[in-house]
Amino acid sequence: MRSQSQNVTDLATELAQRLPEALIGERVIPRFVDAYVVEHGRHALQVHASLYRDRLALLQREALLALTVQALSAACFEPPSSKKSKPRPMSQKDVAIFRRKFLNALARQQKWSVGDALDFQTDLQIYESLIRRNSATRRTRKSFEVANHPFVDRSAFLLDSSFMEKARLAATKTLSSLEELATQLVPPKLAPGKDRRTG
Repeated sequence: MRSQSQNVTDLATELAQRLPEALIGERVIPRFVDAYVVEHGRHALQVHASLYRDRLALLQREALLALTVQALSAACFEPPSSKKSKPRPMSQKDVAIFRRKFLNALARQQKWSVGDALDFQTDLQIYESLIRRNSATRRTRKSFEVANHPFVDRSAFLLDSSFMEKARLAATKTLSSLEELATQLVPPKLAPGKDRRTG
């Protein structure tokens, strides 16, 4: 029991460290903003260095929220016991433990104050609630369609509220990159409930 609890803590800590590192290392948000500016000729978005840095920081936080939602949902499945079986969802108790340990590790890693950590958790719950509500009518999205996702709406507003539809399309492309990044960061061997030494 102790080793499984320690394993969950280690996995949660590792995932909490990998998400922000990957987000910064892959330069998802700077590429998103720069591509949008060039594609739509919105160079005024980059004129003032301090406003540009603030915009990047806000968008980085939104991306971390979207990446966290995706990674938590992927990590909360037990790996398949054989090649033919499907991954099973973890028990609600295990999901709650992993989530709590992950969010605590993320707050420590990001050096957030208690207020910042609570704000992040509140926004994470908003994201999950909206995604859950939208998933009832979810269907496969075409490449030219705008995603019905909180990251898309919030990021588009932060990026360029004057041209919301163009910003939403650009944010949809970035969301796809974030979802792909999340699947790379949470391979089956990282999922809680399986000892990595045996798998």
